[in-house]
Amino acid sequence: MKTSDVPEEVRRQWRADRALRPAMRSPGRPDPSRVVQRQFWRLIATGVTTVEASLAVGVSWPVGTRWFRHAGGMPPISLAEPTGRYLSFEEREEIAILRAKGAKVRQIARALGRDAGTISRELRRNAATRSGKQEYRATVAQWKAQQAAKRPKVAKLVTNDRLREYVQERLDGTVRLADGTAV
Repeated sequence: MKTSDVPEEVRRQWRADRALRPAMRSPGRPDPSRVVQRQFWRLIATGVTTVEASLAVGVSWPVGTRWFRHAGGMPPISLAEPTGRYLSFEEREEIAILRAKGAKVRQIARALGRDAGTISRELRRNAATRSGKQEYRATVAQWKAQQAAKRPKVAKLVTNDRLREYVQERLDGTVRLADGTAV
């Protein structure tokens, strides 16, 4: 069977498998942004009730109460404003608009004051692929970025048996060559 005879959907799955990335779960309803959560926790820190804080930031009071309860009353995220290291949702919206207008990567980078590599990487990693081609949508990109940033992450030694054996051998002092002979 020639590659050209294989449906595009199957070829796309092959590319995803080669990238060694796990399948992304369905986004469902997006979580309120970190900006909203940060505003909520700042209000809580001033002594406002969870109901008042929830309504002030635009989420329902059961959601605010759940955030408070699940976090044990302590903010689970830093209340400090993030540095410019990561793209903001506003920057992602600007990327989406400029991309829809047909702007090239370097033009977008100049408009945002970012490196062209940052924009290129953002478009490659966080583009929506539901339609079969890579279309950049700010909301999907923000969701993917938040999913990738979640902590705690699974350690590499847990998921990679070969690497774990290699490290264990080095720690034990039993170093062997690739053919199995002891060094």
